[in-house]
Amino acid sequence: MNMKKALLLFMAALLCFSAAGCTGKKNNENKVLIYTSMEDYRQEYMLGRLREEFKDYDISIEYMSSGTHAAKLLSEGTATACDITFDLDFGYVDKLKDIFADLSEYDFSVFADDVLRSDKIIIPEYRNGGCIAVNTKTLADKGLSEPTSYADLLKPEYKDLISMPSPKSSGTGYMFLKSLVNSLGEDEAFEYFDKLSENILQFTSSGSGPVNSLVQGEAAIGLAMTGQAVTEINKGAPLKVIYFDEGSPYSLYGTGIIKGKETKKAVKDVFDFIYSTLIAEDKERFFPEKIYKEKDFTIENYPTDIKYADMSNNTADEKERLLAKWKY
Repeated sequence: MNMKKALLLFMAALLCFSAAGCTGKKNNENKVLIYTSMEDYRQEYMLGRLREEFKDYDISIEYMSSGTHAAKLLSEGTATACDITFDLDFGYVDKLKDIFADLSEYDFSVFADDVLRSDKIIIPEYRNGGCIAVNTKTLADKGLSEPTSYADLLKPEYKDLISMPSPKSSGTGYMFLKSLVNSLGEDEAFEYFDKLSENILQFTSSGSGPVNSLVQGEAAIGLAMTGQAVTEINKGAPLKVIYFDEGSPYSLYGTGIIKGKETKKAVKDVFDFIYSTLIAEDKERFFPEKIYKEKDFTIENYPTDIKYADMSNNTADEKERLLAKWKY
């Protein structure tokens, strides 16, 4: 009797172990990890929508700055825990193209021609336009006028009042560097940033840093993302968007699947929803600058008819070369 009981207990334990193993595998199949460089309020919205849509999936988002995002994927390769990359700067894609799944089954023809790559491994999901954002209250409190040109930013009265993202870690920072390289010439642009550094309160690690500093009253002027500045304006922050004669610098960002992960049902389901729904919802709520051929979005207080800066020759090799010269 005792032997029979022991055998039954052993069999029951074995069944439990097998069931747990199957459940663990099933749960792992239902996990989706997204690497992203998007701002926290966009992450919060996206994660909320995904968890609402896919209640049986364990979806998580891991944030990192643009440079770290790309470096982490380059280091990890296809062995990465990441399933989907979202908000990856196009400037890094050439270095990473071997780790992305083919996405040719998706309709790329709905996107504007100037946001498309020649391959089909990354779907464009937003155009990040830059601006000069100012805290009008901080400027007024200090008795300072608003800048009207890049040259104005060198004035001594703005010392320690300007915030800029570091081009080495932020796609937003790099687009300002590339814009001025194209408009001023390379040597002149680097000379300009040498002078500007004397007025910089902080070179932030992420593109969202300058607007955060403006909202907190730490800085008065930021080389910033238009979309983030408008979001804070619509929350009541005393910010203003300004464009200089060179126009709005911009960078392009996309979303893709890590090669080998496209066969995982949960990953495919989530990516399908990102493509069909979330990209447009993100534009509708946060960054309306044009990426679709036949869809346009408007947001209260968002500038229209934006003149864009010259961003030509914005290649991965050019980016690597220019960043090697950046010393801040």
